[in-house]
Amino acid sequence: MSELKNDLLLRALMRQPVSRTPAWMMRQAGRYLPEYRATRAEAGDFMSLCRNADLACEVTLQPLRRYAFDAAILFSDILTVPDAMGLGLYFSAGEGPRFERRIERAADVEKLPVPDVEDTLGYVTNAVRTIRGALEGSVPLIGFAGSPWTVATYMVEGGSSKNYENIKGLLYSDPKAADALIAKLATVTTNYLNAQIRAGAQAVMVFDTWGSVLEPEAYRRFSLSGMQAIVDGLIRHHDGRDVPVVLFTKGAGTRLNIMSETGCDALGVDWTTDLAEAREITGDRVALQGNMDPSLLYASDDAIRAGVKRVLDSYGDGPGHVFNLGHGIHPEIDPSKVGVMVDTVREYSPRFHSPG
Repeated sequence: MSELKNDLLLRALMRQPVSRTPAWMMRQAGRYLPEYRATRAEAGDFMSLCRNADLACEVTLQPLRRYAFDAAILFSDILTVPDAMGLGLYFSAGEGPRFERRIERAADVEKLPVPDVEDTLGYVTNAVRTIRGALEGSVPLIGFAGSPWTVATYMVEGGSSKNYENIKGLLYSDPKAADALIAKLATVTTNYLNAQIRAGAQAVMVFDTWGSVLEPEAYRRFSLSGMQAIVDGLIRHHDGRDVPVVLFTKGAGTRLNIMSETGCDALGVDWTTDLAEAREITGDRVALQGNMDPSLLYASDDAIRAGVKRVLDSYGDGPGHVFNLGHGIHPEIDPSKVGVMVDTVREYSPRFHSPG
């Protein structure tokens, strides 16, 4: 087992006792930091930054130099997977991610390759190895991927969408084609996350950004099924440690119950669900991560402190909580506000944990 000086995150995700609640933040390496913007400018564009292991390592470490976070998260993007499958990912100014080719029909799904992730996504595993070396065991490294449903949505829409007309059109007009797309993405994503684990990721998270746009039965079939397949296929023990798996569906609400039955170790919870309610819904079967509204970081320092305390009070006593935002930090946030949040978690959370 490699030495880890701070393993609070890993213990909390496995619902083991901790001395205080660990904290990290979705999109903690990102545009709210001026040093990130400078490094991205040096790289030239977003994908060049992702593909340069040294620069990806640099932006992963930048927030840890500012704040006492209990984890680093790999700097990458959920759309590296469809890019590796040949769809031609690019980023347009003001429009976000786009694809040169999109999936429109069953024949397109059949033609999609299942790539060798060690080859096509080797730049990601190189970044993982580089980051693990640079961390020197200070905190654990989280790897991640997008859920098959969320990635499929981008692939069929050709980019971001407001109404999801293309992907919903596919799943309702040709559900077998949608099933095939989700299954193929689940295979590639499982291979991808396992490659990250073998390279040194010590926990992994699956981001399901768009699962909440589906009706209940469609959610089970097209969103949850893909995440279930990933959970079933992941390496769960590596380098002498358990590798916790976190699932996150934004806006999951009462669906947290069926998510907790997948065999995952933890669930991310957004700010629309109270953590006490989430704990009851899931029957304490899994750890919970979250869930302060990112917009609260626009507020005064006192309001941020109060918001942090509400989240911690809501979860209450005992292990199994990782403090986080309910979604990614907004780019316009003043970086000093993040320090207020993290410091408050460290100062206030020990009361919820048994000493020693």
